[in-house]
Amino acid sequence: MLRISKLTDYGTVILAHLASQPDRQLAAAEVAERTHIALPTVSKLLKTLQRSGLVISTRGSHGGYQLAQPAAEITAAKILDALEGPFAITECSGQHSNCGIESNCRVGHAWQRVNGAIRRALNDVTLAQLAGIERSSSTSIPLTRITRATHE
Repeated sequence: MLRISKLTDYGTVILAHLASQPDRQLAAAEVAERTHIALPTVSKLLKTLQRSGLVISTRGSHGGYQLAQPAAEITAAKILDALEGPFAITECSGQHSNCGIESNCRVGHAWQRVNGAIRRALNDVTLAQLAGIERSSSTSIPLTRITRATHE
């Protein structure tokens, strides 16, 4: 089953909270209180998000965390890459494949097409849409769009 981890889900909730207050720097404790996620988990995720360049932090009594760029410019793909690593549904779908049977495999190319379609869909969804700040242009991606895109 394709499923993001609980930490990635929490990371997205944290990013959505930061997106809801783009002009403020929020302390980890405040984020934890507002999102109902334990402070150690919030702190860990904020550090990971900072290392990945999605959030910036300022030290000091008036410091805190905020998004490094507008929520409309942060895609679901960037979030997943930051929290889980590059998305790949099979070994051969990733950038650096280590599959021992890739040269003799008949299904790898099809899985790579599926992976590409999912990646494009993740790039089409922004943090602003995830946070409900901006409405998505559609609630689903038509299958014809995915099919066409995978053949290009």
